[in-house]
Amino acid sequence: MAEEKNSIVNYALVKFHIGFSMLYLIIVMLGGLLYALQFIGLYPFPNIEFLSPGRIRMLHTNGAVYGFIINGFMAGLYWAVPRMTGYRVWNEKYVGWFLAIALQVAVLATAGGLLLGFAQAIEWGETPIFIDPAIVAWLFVALGQFIVPIYKYAKDKPLYAANWYITAGLIWIIMVYIMGNYVPQFFIPGVAGAAVTGTWIHDAVGLYVTPIGWGLMYYFVPILLKKPIWSHSLSLLGFWGLAFFYPLQGVHHYLWSPIPMYAQYAAVLSTVVLELAVITVIVNFLMTLRGNAEAMRTSIPVRWMFVGTINYAITCLQCAFHVLLTTQKVIHFTDWVVGHAHLIMYGTFGFWIMGFFSYLWPKMKKAEAYSRSLDEWAFWLVVLGQATMWVDLISAGLMQGFNWWGLSPFIDSVNFSIPFWAVRAVSGLAMAAGVILFTYNMYMTGRKQPVSSLRAQTTGGAA
Repeated sequence: MAEEKNSIVNYALVKFHIGFSMLYLIIVMLGGLLYALQFIGLYPFPNIEFLSPGRIRMLHTNGAVYGFIINGFMAGLYWAVPRMTGYRVWNEKYVGWFLAIALQVAVLATAGGLLLGFAQAIEWGETPIFIDPAIVAWLFVALGQFIVPIYKYAKDKPLYAANWYITAGLIWIIMVYIMGNYVPQFFIPGVAGAAVTGTWIHDAVGLYVTPIGWGLMYYFVPILLKKPIWSHSLSLLGFWGLAFFYPLQGVHHYLWSPIPMYAQYAAVLSTVVLELAVITVIVNFLMTLRGNAEAMRTSIPVRWMFVGTINYAITCLQCAFHVLLTTQKVIHFTDWVVGHAHLIMYGTFGFWIMGFFSYLWPKMKKAEAYSRSLDEWAFWLVVLGQATMWVDLISAGLMQGFNWWGLSPFIDSVNFSIPFWAVRAVSGLAMAAGVILFTYNMYMTGRKQPVSSLRAQTTGGAA
């Protein structure tokens, strides 16, 4: 306990956000499983409007972002930013707990609003309009909370790449959220509004989730492997590639639409070019692992993070391929897109979050993980479930797309999809089981007596 009091890291805030992140992940996984069951005729609430599949689907996606990912990122930021800068965050006692509690209130209010039917007609921006001002205010306060220690450090020393990404992500998300949730709703209707919406869909991922995720990985990967990142210059090349090319990509969600073709061509080109920036990150992480491959076997946190990196490489290669206008003729509106989204949001960023959770939780509890066997089961259930779902949905998407292109009756594609949808439900069940085992292992680890206490009992004195 003395270490916690003397640390520049607020352990209580880190634990709080980890706990709620995992709680929401379980709820999100169960919501996704419910949504999958409707496709095979097993939805348990068929005539309840409040729990209709469309509302459960929005609960699933919004809960994943606001509940699981943002809580996870907050935990990582509260740990990493003070340690990288040597300064505490702006204000722990008031601002820290205000942000922590306000985030949970916003998540619950969003969930209630969505289930009651108050969603906005904006993809990935379904949060009820009365929640949006509170979220914008929260984002401004969160920026202040973490920019203060980064600014103090930057006055005397050059910033490490992780701080570049984190600073940019905290600033970009404010602009992106306002643009995506207000402009299409109130100011730009129709096709032009769709172009802005597409930008929001992609920039929420590319200008917040991506830079915060990359920034935290640039901190945790060297820490876990006990060696410097392979190339600082490469990390900055990736940063500027992200900054210049990601904002132009959103229109690729609306290829072959009435949006002017020059905007569609620009979106395709910027998406393909951005893969060069992505390659810098993947190469940097993999080259840092070089010579430490044994860590993939011995360290569960390293395994989560580097399997997530491999998933990231697959996702981005797939993205560069499927944004081509020719490819879009086949895969648009199919389950291919759903598989792609799951691989990036869960198979990459979700895996990275679970990786640093499995590193931080025992460290803060000063105890070994409760069960290595549970860790292994959780890892393999989630990884194999995720891989199966991705292959299954990619295959289903190709089947659906070629059926539609061949002008077969639409019901044929539905009938052909049912076996794929059954596999999706089973793979989702495997992932949910893995997450529950992961959470149970964390819970039992938290109940273990700290190693320092055991040592004190054994020696008869304080450790």
